[in-house]
Amino acid sequence: MKKIILLLTVFTMVFTSCEPLEDINAEIDAQETSIVGDVVFTMSDDDYEVLDLSFGNFSSEEDAKAMIPNLLEDKFPAWGNRSSAEVTYKLYSKKNDEKSLEIYTVTSQDYEDGGHNYGNYDSYSDITGFLDTKYPSPANRLLVSLTYKYYSGGVSTLNNGFLFNNGEWELVQGFTADEYNQMGESYPNFSSDDEAFAKIPVFLSDKFKFQSKVSGDIESAMYKVYVSGVTESYVAYFVFDGMNWAKYDNTVNVTIQFGHDGSSWVPDNTIKYTLVRTADYEYMASQLTDPEYSGLIGNLASYGDFDYNWSDAQINHALILFLTNHDANAAEGQKYLLSYVVYDNGENTFQKAFIKTNGAWVINE
Repeated sequence: MKKIILLLTVFTMVFTSCEPLEDINAEIDAQETSIVGDVVFTMSDDDYEVLDLSFGNFSSEEDAKAMIPNLLEDKFPAWGNRSSAEVTYKLYSKKNDEKSLEIYTVTSQDYEDGGHNYGNYDSYSDITGFLDTKYPSPANRLLVSLTYKYYSGGVSTLNNGFLFNNGEWELVQGFTADEYNQMGESYPNFSSDDEAFAKIPVFLSDKFKFQSKVSGDIESAMYKVYVSGVTESYVAYFVFDGMNWAKYDNTVNVTIQFGHDGSSWVPDNTIKYTLVRTADYEYMASQLTDPEYSGLIGNLASYGDFDYNWSDAQINHALILFLTNHDANAAEGQKYLLSYVVYDNGENTFQKAFIKTNGAWVINE
């Protein structure tokens, strides 16, 4: 009778343990079948539609960080831990196109009243000083289309915009009569906004061709339009995409990297790097001068790998020496995932994660 009770007890344990084991096996299978992938892409119109963003941009970086993981889950459902995605998206960043509210030409009396006896200005402070006198209590974002004489090796008549923004005057470069002529205009103005937006980007490409402009740079310009006997001045913004200028559409391109932590996508600055053979291994060998490594560094320098004689602690130390040199100016919190080779009955590639903490590289578990 006791034997029967014992057998029943054993069978009961087997049956009651079956469900948890299935759960555990399912989790293991999921981990084993997950794919590690890396992708770099710019969000398309369809991607914004997936996220119900009808305007085709994000209103804040916080929104982008919160919503893009859902897009990544949709696009790469099989990808898992240590996958990465570098995503470029549009961020709404409005710059107001201004219509001039004041048009003024500096007179001989204005120069005289300001103590400019030669009838011109020769510094930016001369101009802002006049504006402060002329407009002692300007409304925020007042735009003044100002025509004035300026001395710089010779006297030129200039027309530039001055925008009063948050307590300061900001220069908005206008175009000279010669520059309008270069853009195919007989008079110092355009006949329409469309004409201005077609010609100004071409002019900017020539103007900045010897300057180191980079993608995302924004330049303002004040231009004039003549319609029905009236000339109006406007301020507009233009953005550089790395090759060409275009009318700024109130969005900027922002790139964020995301990483998969095993359960979800999260914003992540991890840089994935595979050690270069044999240069990176030679560098580590040259830095490991402690006697502890005297019998190890020969293989490291000659073959470009660690061998089975290295302990984890020794490998970690060598990799930290490499990172300290490789990215000496890394910001606090920067992460790296290093891929390196270990020889043990054949070559095997391993990965180890590091993070810059309190100014030093440490293992990032």
